[in-house]
Amino acid sequence: MRCPQRRAVGAGLVAASLALALTGRATAHGGSLSADDSRALAVPLWLFLSTGGGVVGVSFLLTSFVTDRELLRAVRERRRDVVLPSGVRRWLAICARAIGLLGLAAVLVVGVVGPAAPLSNLAVLVVWVGWWAGFTMTTYLVGNAWPVFNPWRVALPLRERLPAPDWRLPERVGSWPAVAGLLAFIWLEVVSPLAGDPRLLAGVVGAYSALAVAGGFAFGEEWFERVDPISRVFASFGAVAPVYRDAGGSLGLRVPGTGLESPDLVRDASDVAFVVALLWVTTYDGLVATPPWRGFATAIVGAGVPAAVLYPVALLAGFGVFLAIYRVAVSRGRRDAESYRDPLELANRFAPSLLAIAAGYHVAHYLGYFIELSPALLGALSAPLAPPAPVAVVLPPWFSVVSLGFVLLGHLGAIWVAHAVAYDLFPSRMQAVRSQYALTAAMVFYTMTSLWIVSRPYAAPPFV
Repeated sequence: MRCPQRRAVGAGLVAASLALALTGRATAHGGSLSADDSRALAVPLWLFLSTGGGVVGVSFLLTSFVTDRELLRAVRERRRDVVLPSGVRRWLAICARAIGLLGLAAVLVVGVVGPAAPLSNLAVLVVWVGWWAGFTMTTYLVGNAWPVFNPWRVALPLRERLPAPDWRLPERVGSWPAVAGLLAFIWLEVVSPLAGDPRLLAGVVGAYSALAVAGGFAFGEEWFERVDPISRVFASFGAVAPVYRDAGGSLGLRVPGTGLESPDLVRDASDVAFVVALLWVTTYDGLVATPPWRGFATAIVGAGVPAAVLYPVALLAGFGVFLAIYRVAVSRGRRDAESYRDPLELANRFAPSLLAIAAGYHVAHYLGYFIELSPALLGALSAPLAPPAPVAVVLPPWFSVVSLGFVLLGHLGAIWVAHAVAYDLFPSRMQAVRSQYALTAAMVFYTMTSLWIVSRPYAAPPFV
């Protein structure tokens, strides 16, 4: 084994060991709303150790030994068309749009006039359990159906029927508005009582709806492609999914994750930043709900730093660290491969592989949460204004193993995608392999960070 590879493996093992040293009992916690904040799902320490070390070994085996370009190309190009009659597709689209508009109306109305208790209010349960947890999981496990469900896209047919400004964003703006919007969305989710105050949630959704419809009317499709962070999140996750829509609008099936190998998915530095931001915000959302963060935040605020400053600074600083780690890894990989390719091109091509890690961590973070609170959601749907007493599912202790498994699967998927892209970019086998040393070490860092967060018991974020 060459020295750079030894160093990368060593870095991964150190990260795994550090995570284990800080763990003890592995647990899983939900996101913004929880039926039981005190639960702790135990995972044996040896299992955490073996899975953490095993994923590092398997990842490097993939990087080092899967060198058959024809096999990689065959996996990527394995596609099958999904044939639906045009009439069926049209009615499905109409039904999906109606569901989207009805869901938005329910959130706005029931959020204002419904029960005040969050676990009984349909608006809270639809937004956090049904949409942000459940629907988001379908975008990377099945396919991105958000364009047909998105109620704010009603602005596009209005734009065709009414006089509308023909505004265009300057090219230099790129996707930076979506990056800023995503960071702002997660910051607001963390620091405000959106999950516990249905009236506030309805107000925020109403304001966002007005902005999205106005933006779509003024800028057209460009608004949802470059500005709207929610549409960008679902589009990014949709590249992981097996069901996709081609340029002509036809549906097809592919091997999950192979959509991340497309050279057109990430086009510039702002798109790279959005991918890293998506990876980071899911991590941040979990981080601030752990006991170590509670201890850190208490100490910092006790030292005189305002809590209102701590949370956005931590959000931006963490994003900067994640982005810097990725850029350094790509630069080091270019140097290890002795390549003259443009560093920006390499950053663009390898960035989508991080979406597999983000998807793995999202499902690990939210699957148990979704299962726990689904009965409460169904009860609220049955009687929005007078729902029955909320019921929650009690997950078995072994379910935390499932959460850890999804984190590791996301990591393996990211390694495979980056490996396949490397063989597209570099003519030499050794160039392709060497280009992955630093990037794999960065992925191990991202994944072990996620594993450590998933392993901590839930603790409500302090000072919010």
